[in-house]
Amino acid sequence: MLNTTPDIPAFATAITHWQQAQGRHHLPWQGTNDAYRIWLSEIMLQQTQVDTVIGYYTRFLERFPNLQSLAQASLDDVMPFWAGLGYYTRARNLHRCAVQVMEHWNGQFPDQAEQIATLPGIGRSTAAAIAAFAHGRRSPILDGNVKRVFCRYFGIHGNTQLSAIDKKLWALAEQIVEQAPDTLNMAAYTQGLMDLGATRCTRSRPQCAACPLQNRCHAHATNTQSELPTPRQRKTLPERDCALLVIHLSSGILLEKQPSPGIWGGLWSLPRFDTADALKTACLNLGYHREPVRLAGLQHVFSHFRLNIDPWYLHLPDTLPLQETQPHQCWMPTARLETTALPTPIRKILGVVQAGTLV
Repeated sequence: MLNTTPDIPAFATAITHWQQAQGRHHLPWQGTNDAYRIWLSEIMLQQTQVDTVIGYYTRFLERFPNLQSLAQASLDDVMPFWAGLGYYTRARNLHRCAVQVMEHWNGQFPDQAEQIATLPGIGRSTAAAIAAFAHGRRSPILDGNVKRVFCRYFGIHGNTQLSAIDKKLWALAEQIVEQAPDTLNMAAYTQGLMDLGATRCTRSRPQCAACPLQNRCHAHATNTQSELPTPRQRKTLPERDCALLVIHLSSGILLEKQPSPGIWGGLWSLPRFDTADALKTACLNLGYHREPVRLAGLQHVFSHFRLNIDPWYLHLPDTLPLQETQPHQCWMPTARLETTALPTPIRKILGVVQAGTLV
């Protein structure tokens, strides 16, 4: 017979011991108390899978090995190393945060979660994780994975995005940290919560047999793993359409800097039009009388909508005089495209062009 009476001190201890014995220890941002590296990993891991982050994290540190190098760089220098990782507001806030830490904190991250949370792009949970990993502070975290662990173990029903449920979960997170043994290894407990949600208490097909919490877990005892956390009602994402134009000369590709804020703010993209007809009209108005060739369309999913992209290709003879560009435009040499801050869909389109497979 399973005992499902919550034992809060035992909860923290069980997770800590499990993490130390069976949790993840191979990730490149582990084994350090460098707040800069910890902060960078935590920001990259927001809304992004670990396997995707590892390569970006390594390349970013090669270019910006410390806070000072990031703060001294321009945002244009930073964006190419974030391009493709998505949620580009994170990159802009990352740069702003580095500048503020250099200017207001003498180049050192504050060591209290409450202070860290005042910096750009750092929420309460991320601040607590940085404080725990860098300084061993006893501050609770509550990301999506942790919410799932709490809801299942303690039998908490309700949409976790609702304010009342969120407050309840935060109160629980605080209670666990307050009642945990004084000897609790806060870094191991924090990492253990993350590891448990990512590798055992997963959204689908949780590995309950390998979970250190199963003997007192409400969801395991009642076979309600699929019901907890309470599933959110899926919304149908609205769709938007656009036409993109690849104007190709031997000297380069015409690109436009995207404004911030915006869906690709700070990155370079192709000239964009509402419709294919508007795109063709623009070509004629610029004196390009060749008919553009339609490429295979693609769809890109953002958090709040789906973008249906209709790409077109226009190759111009080198003898044709270049049109003067606007301040937000440039003719980017093809040799520099690899290191240019391009959104993933734009990189895919240009990859087709460079490969010569236009249909």
